[in-house]
Amino acid sequence: MLKRILISCLFLYCPFILSAQLTYGTTGLLHAPSAEMQADKTVMLGANFMNKEITPPTWYYHTYNYYLNVTFFPWLEVAYTCTLFKAEALGLGPYGYTGFTNQDRYFSIRLRALKEGQFWKYMPAVVLGTSDPYTESGDGQISSTDGNGYFCRFYIAATKHIPIGHEEIGLHISYLYNRRKEYKLNGVAVGVTYNPSFHPQLRVIAEYDSKDFAFGATYLLFNHLHAQVELQRMKYFTGGLAYKIYLK
Repeated sequence: MLKRILISCLFLYCPFILSAQLTYGTTGLLHAPSAEMQADKTVMLGANFMNKEITPPTWYYHTYNYYLNVTFFPWLEVAYTCTLFKAEALGLGPYGYTGFTNQDRYFSIRLRALKEGQFWKYMPAVVLGTSDPYTESGDGQISSTDGNGYFCRFYIAATKHIPIGHEEIGLHISYLYNRRKEYKLNGVAVGVTYNPSFHPQLRVIAEYDSKDFAFGATYLLFNHLHAQVELQRMKYFTGGLAYKIYLK
């Protein structure tokens, strides 16, 4: 009986803090958006190994990113993400530079328009979001390879959690848009999540991010250390860790 009570308590608590899209440093699925939000006053510090298959073509090599994410209010999340460049890719090799020597920086913003079940019990949560919306390089152009804005995307996402017996699955759908020619994210993205009631710290995720299918999982250890692994196109590994701080 005590074990069931503890598991039930974890199940009620964990779904609100398991969702973190580490590839962008924001809340979400693996590489596709969702309408889930972190708990109010949550801070995330994280870093990832990024397979070259998941990044824009500018990165023809494996790289890393790191980020700071803050949920200021239940309806507002802001992230600052840096992705590393190699000196050789920047043409700095002849000058004696080698390895990771520079980085691309961008902000992400997510605004919750509707809370799940806000007006009626079947209403999904809805979030409006953007990542890397503008660049000051290349005359501000994000529609071609001449400018930065490598991770540019705008989206609207909806999420609904559906109970099935003692279990619960999350259904997620979003529409993404950008104007980049070499890294288009224009179209519908969908995903399914599952937190097993017998071990709610684990979340299994399957998604289509408007370009590729991916499968992965997240795990929350000691309520603070969040790990994520994914297989882009079901074979290319990307993974990372984040540390969560709850200020409220």
